[in-house]
Amino acid sequence: MGTGNREQGTVEVVELLPITNYPLPITHHPSPITHHQLSNMTNQNKRPRLVLTLGDPAGIGPEVILKALADPEVTQNCDLVVVGSRNLITITYENISKNIDNDLILANPADLSIIDLPTAGEIVTGVGNAVSGAASFAYMEYAISQTLAGEFDGIVTGPIAKSAWKAAGYNYPGQTELLAAKAGFNILNDRFGMLFVARSPFTGWTLRTLLATTHIPLCQVPNTLTPELLTKKLDLLVECLENDFGLKNWRIAISGLNPHSGEMGQLGTEEIDWLIPWLESERQKYQAKNSLNQLEGLIPPDTMWVKPGLAWYGNGEVKNPADAYLALYHDQGLIPVKLMAFDRAVNTTIGLPYVRTSPDHGTAFDIARKGIADATSMKAAIQLAVELVKHQVK
Repeated sequence: MGTGNREQGTVEVVELLPITNYPLPITHHPSPITHHQLSNMTNQNKRPRLVLTLGDPAGIGPEVILKALADPEVTQNCDLVVVGSRNLITITYENISKNIDNDLILANPADLSIIDLPTAGEIVTGVGNAVSGAASFAYMEYAISQTLAGEFDGIVTGPIAKSAWKAAGYNYPGQTELLAAKAGFNILNDRFGMLFVARSPFTGWTLRTLLATTHIPLCQVPNTLTPELLTKKLDLLVECLENDFGLKNWRIAISGLNPHSGEMGQLGTEEIDWLIPWLESERQKYQAKNSLNQLEGLIPPDTMWVKPGLAWYGNGEVKNPADAYLALYHDQGLIPVKLMAFDRAVNTTIGLPYVRTSPDHGTAFDIARKGIADATSMKAAIQLAVELVKHQVK
């Protein structure tokens, strides 16, 4: 997946219509479909109702959505609606279909249910700016409002550029924080979290990693971490394992903060000052409820990922890999996740009143509309959303 700057000489400008007031009807060719009709159809069939946001329209979101929705294994078990610009989606489809010499299979926009939110201004392919940021933010706002209103069971979000949001005047650290704020949460204190889920193509083992802190500078991590915060995150992770994944007897591994988990205070004192006492208290709490539940730690951050790596790749026998891993800050958890599962990991926001998943990659502006973006993670995000909705319905 590309992440660098777009190549010179490949700029493509898409002129789109001004934004109209929403909510707007779902457009579906050849026959339109309304929200009311979609809700009735879903209730009758008891199929998860998912809304997909396009993400930043200058990036690879339109392409990976068209590729994902062309796969019947992705679409057969749910009802899907895309929020974005029909014009831009159609242009992406036509550009890739006509100009890329390969055997790519794309969903035809004429066959998709699309909530058409035209964009004010020009979208420049491969360039995230205030226009594209405003568009991706509008897609999110619409999806959130309609899901909170009960029109959808979950949201699958395309990748956005935080810098484009900021250029458009929206200062949220990321989509997770926007989702939490719109749900009425205090984004600094409430019980929601970023859980990354991926299933190994080599062994079938499932990696689950929750971040205790997310989009904050590294220097703020030690002061942000508190016993109260970690208790909220751990409780949330336990609820997710038990209710969303059906794991009643679980094993959770928890990382230390400092190198070697502090080396008895020689490399940092947070572990001996409060992290170890906190973990012991939580261990007693959960084993009193179920003696089969296990909290492992504090595991040195560099070695915590050895077992998951072996379980992922199948290199030798692995005894008792954890069902989930609690990392204390962003890169501590996501460097190993992306090393193992960059093309198939899914970011899911747990603790919300609805399901939200997202592919674990960025906008890849440098390869936008070139036909080479990998849709594996988007497919996995849709499939995980379906699985989580079905668990919640039971």
